[in-house]
Amino acid sequence: MLTLANVEVVYSDVVVGLRGISLTVAPGAIVALLGANGAGKTTCLRAISGLLDVHRGKITKGTITFDGERIDRCDATEIVRRGVAQVLEGRRIFPELTVDENLRAGSFGQRDGGRTRRPYDRVMTLFPALAERRGSIAGYLSGGEQQMLAIGRALMAEPKLLLLDEPSLGLAPILLGRIRDAIAEINREGTAVLLVEQNAAIALSLASHGYILEVGRVVMDRPADVLARDEDVREFYFGFTEGQRRSYRDVKHYRRKKRWLS
Repeated sequence: MLTLANVEVVYSDVVVGLRGISLTVAPGAIVALLGANGAGKTTCLRAISGLLDVHRGKITKGTITFDGERIDRCDATEIVRRGVAQVLEGRRIFPELTVDENLRAGSFGQRDGGRTRRPYDRVMTLFPALAERRGSIAGYLSGGEQQMLAIGRALMAEPKLLLLDEPSLGLAPILLGRIRDAIAEINREGTAVLLVEQNAAIALSLASHGYILEVGRVVMDRPADVLARDEDVREFYFGFTEGQRRSYRDVKHYRRKKRWLS
C-alpha cells in the first residue's frame, strides 16, 4: 500500500530531517514508528501527507508510493483524495467551530459532497461522546474529546491509510485506553494505520510491525512483538530492565550507547 524508498528530507536547504528512510505499510496493517524527540517521526508523516512545504521542507531524494503510484510530487489535497489522511500532533482542531463544523471541514477535499453521511455516521458510532456534543463549540471539549474530534475529522475523508501523530499526547491515563480501542476499531473496519507514538507500550500492543528512528534513520525494523521483547527497546522506551520498572534517573536512557547503533 505505502512504500517509502530511501527518502531524504531537508529543511530550509540546510537541516537534514530524514536520511534515506525506507519503510512499508501493508494494506490493513498497523505500523508503529518509534523514536525520541527529534528523531524524524513527524517529518516522515509530513513527507507522506504533503505538508513539508508549510515547514520549509522538501524531499530531496527517494520516492513515496501509495497504491502503486507516486505521491511525493502531489500536494496535500490530492494526497487526501487518493486515500491518505493525517491527524496532526496536538490535535489542531478549529476551536471556534462546533463539533459538526469541524467534521464537515474534514470532508472539504471530497469531490462528491453527497458521500459525507456514511463517514459521519461512522464517527458518531465510534465516538459516542461526540454524538452527544455535536453542537458544542470544539474549544470547550476536554482534551480526550478534542483528540476524538481530530481523529473523526480525518475519518471524514474515508482514508485507506490514517497517519496518527502522538494521539496519546497530553491525555489523562483513563483516556488512553479509549483512544487505543478507537484506533483498533478503525483498523478492524479496514483502515491501515501508521502510528507515531512515544508511548511504546500502546504502539507495539496495536501494531503488527514497528520501526525505530534515530536522527532521521531507521535503526531497527522488526515485527512488533519482537521489538516489545527486545532488551534495549524495553529499557530505552519502556523503562524496564530484567523485568523491573526503573526510574528515568536510574535508566539514564541516552547515556549508554544503544546496542542497535553499534
